[in-house]
Amino acid sequence: MVKSISKIFLSVLSLAVVCLVIGCDLNVDLLGLFGSNDLNERLTEKNNFRYLIDSERNFNYTTPVPDPSDPILFSFIVLTDTHVENGDTTDLRKIKDEIINNNARFLVNIGDMSQSGAEQDIQAIIDLFRNEITVPCYPVIGNHDVYFGNWPVWKENIGSTRYRINGEIDGEFFTLFILDSANAFIGKSQVDWLEDELETANGKVFVFTHSDFFVQDKIKIQQLYDQAERARIMSLLRGKCDIMFSGHSHERVIKEFGGVTYISIEDYKSTLTYCLVKVTKTGVIYEFKNL
Repeated sequence: MVKSISKIFLSVLSLAVVCLVIGCDLNVDLLGLFGSNDLNERLTEKNNFRYLIDSERNFNYTTPVPDPSDPILFSFIVLTDTHVENGDTTDLRKIKDEIINNNARFLVNIGDMSQSGAEQDIQAIIDLFRNEITVPCYPVIGNHDVYFGNWPVWKENIGSTRYRINGEIDGEFFTLFILDSANAFIGKSQVDWLEDELETANGKVFVFTHSDFFVQDKIKIQQLYDQAERARIMSLLRGKCDIMFSGHSHERVIKEFGGVTYISIEDYKSTLTYCLVKVTKTGVIYEFKNL
Protein backbone atom coordinates (compact mmCIF):
# COMPACT_ATOMS: atom_id res chain seq x y z
CA MET A 1 0.00 0.00 0.00
CA VAL A 2 2.80 2.38 0.95
CA LYS A 3 4.64 1.54 -2.27
CA SER A 4 1.52 2.24 -4.34
CA ILE A 5 1.04 5.61 -2.67
CA SER A 6 4.70 6.42 -3.25
CA LYS A 7 4.42 5.58 -6.95
CA ILE A 8 1.35 7.77 -7.32
CA PHE A 9 3.08 10.62 -5.49
CA LEU A 10 6.17 10.31 -7.70
CA SER A 11 4.04 10.24 -10.83
CA VAL A 12 2.18 13.37 -9.82
CA LEU A 13 5.43 15.07 -8.84
CA SER A 14 6.99 14.14 -12.18
CA LEU A 15 4.04 15.60 -14.08
CA ALA A 16 4.26 18.77 -12.04
CA VAL A 17 7.98 19.10 -12.79
CA VAL A 18 7.37 18.55 -16.51
CA CYS A 19 4.69 21.21 -16.50
CA LEU A 20 6.97 23.68 -14.77
CA VAL A 21 9.73 22.96 -17.25
CA ILE A 22 7.61 23.46 -20.35
CA GLY A 23 5.39 26.15 -18.89
CA CYS A 24 2.13 24.21 -18.81
CA ASP A 25 -1.14 25.27 -17.36
CA LEU A 26 -2.01 22.14 -15.37
CA ASN A 27 -5.74 22.19 -16.06
CA VAL A 28 -5.59 23.10 -19.74
CA ASP A 29 -2.42 21.37 -20.88
CA LEU A 30 -2.77 18.03 -19.12
CA LEU A 31 -6.51 17.51 -19.41
CA GLY A 32 -6.68 19.13 -22.82
CA LEU A 33 -3.73 17.17 -24.16
CA PHE A 34 -5.39 13.87 -23.33
CA GLY A 35 -8.43 15.06 -25.25
CA SER A 36 -6.57 16.15 -28.41
CA ASN A 37 -6.64 14.24 -31.68
CA ASP A 38 -4.18 12.46 -33.95
CA LEU A 39 -2.05 14.30 -36.53
CA ASN A 40 -2.78 11.79 -39.30
CA GLU A 41 -6.49 12.39 -38.84
CA ARG A 42 -5.99 16.11 -39.42
CA LEU A 43 -3.78 15.59 -42.47
CA THR A 44 -6.57 13.75 -44.28
CA GLU A 45 -8.23 17.15 -44.68
CA LYS A 46 -6.57 18.14 -47.93
CA ASN A 47 -7.48 21.38 -49.66
CA ASN A 48 -10.36 21.98 -47.30
CA PHE A 49 -10.42 25.76 -46.91
CA ARG A 50 -13.54 27.02 -45.23
CA TYR A 51 -11.79 30.12 -43.98
CA LEU A 52 -9.28 30.95 -46.72
CA ILE A 53 -10.65 31.99 -50.11
CA ASP A 54 -8.92 31.42 -53.45
CA SER A 55 -7.74 35.01 -53.77
CA GLU A 56 -5.91 34.69 -50.44
CA ARG A 57 -4.19 31.42 -51.26
CA ASN A 58 -2.93 32.55 -54.67
CA PHE A 59 -2.97 36.31 -54.79
CA ASN A 60 -1.45 39.08 -56.83
CA TYR A 61 -1.28 42.52 -55.22
CA THR A 62 -0.12 45.72 -56.91
CA THR A 63 0.16 49.12 -55.27
CA PRO A 64 -1.35 52.02 -57.24
CA VAL A 65 1.95 53.93 -57.45
CA PRO A 66 4.95 51.90 -56.18
CA ASP A 67 7.96 53.92 -55.09
CA PRO A 68 11.00 52.72 -57.10
CA SER A 69 13.38 54.28 -54.57
CA ASP A 70 11.90 52.36 -51.60
CA PRO A 71 14.21 49.44 -50.70
CA ILE A 72 11.31 47.62 -49.01
CA LEU A 73 9.33 45.59 -51.54
CA PHE A 74 6.73 44.46 -49.02
CA SER A 75 6.38 43.56 -45.34
CA PHE A 76 4.27 41.19 -43.25
CA ILE A 77 3.60 40.44 -39.59
CA VAL A 78 4.11 37.20 -37.67
CA LEU A 79 2.81 36.59 -34.16
CA THR A 80 2.06 33.54 -32.05
CA ASP A 81 0.37 32.17 -28.94
CA THR A 82 -2.45 34.67 -28.70
CA HIS A 83 -4.42 32.23 -26.47
CA VAL A 84 -7.77 33.93 -27.03
CA GLU A 85 -10.20 32.89 -24.28
CA ASN A 86 -13.87 33.55 -23.58
CA GLY A 87 -14.19 35.10 -27.03
CA ASP A 88 -12.09 38.10 -25.99
CA THR A 89 -9.96 39.38 -28.89
CA THR A 90 -9.21 42.78 -27.32
CA ASP A 91 -5.43 42.35 -27.37
CA LEU A 92 -5.37 40.74 -30.79
CA ARG A 93 -7.43 43.61 -32.17
CA LYS A 94 -4.54 45.98 -31.33
CA ILE A 95 -2.55 44.52 -34.21
CA LYS A 96 -4.79 46.37 -36.70
CA ASP A 97 -2.96 49.66 -36.21
CA GLU A 98 0.41 47.92 -36.55
CA ILE A 99 -0.65 46.47 -39.90
CA ILE A 100 -1.61 49.93 -41.12
CA ASN A 101 1.41 51.74 -39.69
CA ASN A 102 3.86 49.25 -41.19
CA ASN A 103 1.98 48.79 -44.48
CA ALA A 104 1.99 45.03 -43.83
CA ARG A 105 0.45 43.02 -46.68
CA PHE A 106 -0.53 39.95 -44.66
CA LEU A 107 -0.36 38.40 -41.19
CA VAL A 108 0.48 34.88 -39.97
CA ASN A 109 -0.69 33.64 -36.55
CA ILE A 110 1.49 30.59 -35.84
CA GLY A 111 -0.54 28.58 -33.40
CA ASP A 112 -2.23 28.45 -30.03
CA MET A 113 -4.51 31.08 -31.41
CA SER A 114 -7.03 29.96 -28.78
CA GLN A 115 -6.60 28.78 -25.21
CA SER A 116 -8.49 25.51 -25.60
CA GLY A 117 -9.89 25.31 -29.12
CA ALA A 118 -13.36 26.40 -27.98
CA GLU A 119 -15.70 27.32 -30.83
CA GLN A 120 -16.49 30.79 -29.48
CA ASP A 121 -12.77 31.58 -29.44
CA ILE A 122 -12.02 30.25 -32.92
CA GLN A 123 -15.08 32.05 -34.26
CA ALA A 124 -14.09 35.31 -32.54
CA ILE A 125 -10.65 35.13 -34.17
CA ILE A 126 -12.14 34.40 -37.58
CA ASP A 127 -14.61 37.26 -37.21
CA LEU A 128 -11.76 39.63 -36.40
CA PHE A 129 -9.60 38.39 -39.28
CA ARG A 130 -12.42 38.40 -41.78
CA ASN A 131 -14.34 41.55 -40.83
CA GLU A 132 -11.90 43.98 -39.21
CA ILE A 133 -8.41 43.26 -40.51
CA THR A 134 -8.16 44.24 -44.16
CA VAL A 135 -5.20 42.04 -45.17
CA PRO A 136 -5.08 38.24 -45.53
CA CYS A 137 -4.52 36.46 -42.18
CA TYR A 138 -3.14 32.93 -42.25
CA PRO A 139 -3.89 30.58 -39.32
CA VAL A 140 -1.49 27.90 -38.07
CA ILE A 141 -2.77 25.19 -35.74
CA GLY A 142 -1.21 24.78 -32.28
CA ASN A 143 -1.55 22.21 -29.53
CA HIS A 144 -4.04 24.35 -27.59
CA ASP A 145 -6.22 24.68 -30.68
CA VAL A 146 -6.99 20.94 -30.69
CA TYR A 147 -7.38 20.46 -26.94
CA PHE A 148 -10.45 18.83 -25.45
CA GLY A 149 -11.30 17.10 -28.73
CA ASN A 150 -11.85 20.42 -30.50
CA TRP A 151 -10.29 19.49 -33.82
CA PRO A 152 -13.79 19.38 -35.43
CA VAL A 153 -14.15 23.07 -34.53
CA TRP A 154 -11.02 23.94 -36.50
CA LYS A 155 -12.04 21.63 -39.34
CA GLU A 156 -15.50 23.12 -39.73
CA ASN A 157 -14.50 26.76 -39.30
CA ILE A 158 -11.01 26.94 -40.80
CA GLY A 159 -10.28 23.69 -42.66
CA SER A 160 -6.90 22.21 -43.55
CA THR A 161 -3.99 22.49 -41.16
CA ARG A 162 -1.31 22.06 -43.83
CA TYR A 163 -1.32 24.30 -46.88
CA ARG A 164 0.67 26.45 -49.28
CA ILE A 165 0.27 30.11 -50.22
CA ASN A 166 1.51 31.45 -53.55
CA GLY A 167 1.81 35.20 -53.73
CA GLU A 168 3.05 38.07 -55.83
CA ILE A 169 3.30 41.65 -54.64
CA ASP A 170 4.46 44.34 -57.05
CA GLY A 171 6.18 41.72 -59.18
CA GLU A 172 7.93 40.04 -56.21
CA PHE A 173 7.05 36.35 -55.82
CA PHE A 174 6.95 34.54 -52.50
CA THR A 175 5.75 31.18 -51.14
CA LEU A 176 4.44 30.37 -47.66
CA PHE A 177 4.28 26.85 -46.25
CA ILE A 178 2.10 26.17 -43.21
CA LEU A 179 2.87 22.90 -41.35
CA ASP A 180 0.86 21.13 -38.64
CA SER A 181 3.02 20.32 -35.59
CA ALA A 182 0.34 20.53 -32.93
CA ASN A 183 1.31 17.05 -31.67
CA ALA A 184 4.99 18.07 -31.36
CA PHE A 185 5.98 16.29 -34.58
CA ILE A 186 5.35 16.88 -38.27
CA GLY A 187 5.28 13.34 -39.63
CA LYS A 188 6.74 11.66 -42.69
CA SER A 189 3.79 12.29 -45.01
CA GLN A 190 3.84 15.99 -44.26
CA VAL A 191 7.61 16.25 -44.69
CA ASP A 192 7.32 14.35 -48.00
CA TRP A 193 4.69 16.90 -49.05
CA LEU A 194 7.00 19.78 -48.11
CA GLU A 195 9.86 18.24 -50.10
CA ASP A 196 7.70 17.96 -53.21
CA GLU A 197 6.23 21.44 -52.85
CA LEU A 198 9.61 23.12 -52.36
CA GLU A 199 10.57 22.07 -55.89
CA THR A 200 8.04 24.51 -57.33
CA ALA A 201 8.30 27.32 -54.77
CA ASN A 202 8.73 30.78 -56.27
CA GLY A 203 10.72 33.70 -54.89
CA LYS A 204 11.24 34.14 -51.17
CA VAL A 205 10.19 31.11 -49.12
CA PHE A 206 8.88 31.21 -45.55
CA VAL A 207 7.82 28.20 -43.45
CA PHE A 208 5.54 28.42 -40.41
CA THR A 209 4.75 25.81 -37.76
CA HIS A 210 3.81 25.95 -34.10
CA SER A 211 6.23 23.64 -32.25
CA ASP A 212 9.68 25.13 -32.00
CA PHE A 213 12.86 23.54 -33.33
CA PHE A 214 15.14 24.83 -30.59
CA VAL A 215 14.89 25.77 -26.92
CA GLN A 216 17.16 28.17 -25.12
CA ASP A 217 17.55 26.38 -21.81
CA LYS A 218 19.05 22.89 -21.49
CA ILE A 219 16.61 21.88 -18.76
CA LYS A 220 13.64 22.51 -21.05
CA ILE A 221 12.13 19.67 -23.02
CA GLN A 222 12.76 19.75 -26.77
CA GLN A 223 9.37 20.55 -28.26
CA LEU A 224 9.74 19.02 -31.75
CA TYR A 225 10.86 15.73 -30.31
CA ASP A 226 11.84 13.70 -33.41
CA GLN A 227 15.49 14.61 -33.98
CA ALA A 228 15.73 12.71 -37.28
CA GLU A 229 12.67 14.54 -38.58
CA ARG A 230 14.11 17.87 -37.57
CA ALA A 231 17.39 17.05 -39.33
CA ARG A 232 15.57 16.08 -42.51
CA ILE A 233 13.53 19.29 -42.54
CA MET A 234 16.64 21.39 -42.00
CA SER A 235 18.32 19.57 -44.88
CA LEU A 236 15.33 20.18 -47.16
CA LEU A 237 15.21 23.89 -46.31
CA ARG A 238 18.91 24.48 -46.92
CA GLY A 239 19.25 26.85 -49.86
CA LYS A 240 15.48 26.92 -50.44
CA CYS A 241 14.04 28.80 -47.48
CA ASP A 242 14.69 32.25 -46.05
CA ILE A 243 13.08 32.00 -42.59
CA MET A 244 11.27 29.28 -40.65
CA PHE A 245 9.02 30.61 -37.87
CA SER A 246 7.70 28.83 -34.78
CA GLY A 247 6.30 29.62 -31.35
CA HIS A 248 5.03 27.41 -28.51
CA SER A 249 7.82 27.90 -25.96
CA HIS A 250 6.85 31.54 -25.28
CA GLU A 251 10.41 32.74 -25.69
CA ARG A 252 12.53 34.24 -28.43
CA VAL A 253 15.16 31.95 -29.93
CA ILE A 254 17.05 32.71 -33.15
CA LYS A 255 19.37 30.24 -34.88
CA GLU A 256 21.11 30.20 -38.25
CA PHE A 257 21.78 26.94 -40.14
CA GLY A 258 22.51 26.33 -43.79
CA GLY A 259 21.56 29.84 -44.81
CA VAL A 260 18.17 29.56 -43.12
CA THR A 261 17.11 31.64 -40.12
CA TYR A 262 15.01 29.78 -37.53
CA ILE A 263 12.98 32.14 -35.37
CA SER A 264 10.87 31.21 -32.37
CA ILE A 265 8.78 34.15 -31.22
CA GLU A 266 7.69 34.95 -27.68
CA ASP A 267 3.97 34.74 -26.95
CA TYR A 268 1.77 37.64 -27.94
CA LYS A 269 -0.61 36.94 -25.06
CA SER A 270 1.67 38.19 -22.28
CA THR A 271 4.22 40.30 -24.18
CA LEU A 272 2.24 41.86 -27.06
CA THR A 273 5.30 41.20 -29.20
CA TYR A 274 5.26 40.51 -32.93
CA CYS A 275 7.83 40.13 -35.68
CA LEU A 276 7.80 42.50 -38.64
CA VAL A 277 9.39 40.94 -41.72
CA LYS A 278 10.54 43.14 -44.59
CA VAL A 279 11.41 41.80 -48.01
CA THR A 280 13.89 44.17 -49.62
CA LYS A 281 15.63 44.39 -52.96
CA THR A 282 18.70 42.74 -51.45
CA GLY A 283 17.19 40.18 -49.06
CA VAL A 284 15.00 39.73 -45.98
CA ILE A 285 15.26 41.64 -42.71
CA TYR A 286 13.17 41.38 -39.57
CA GLU A 287 12.61 43.22 -36.32
CA PHE A 288 10.61 42.60 -33.15
CA LYS A 289 8.11 45.17 -31.96
CA ASN A 290 6.07 45.59 -28.80
CA LEU A 291 2.70 47.24 -28.59
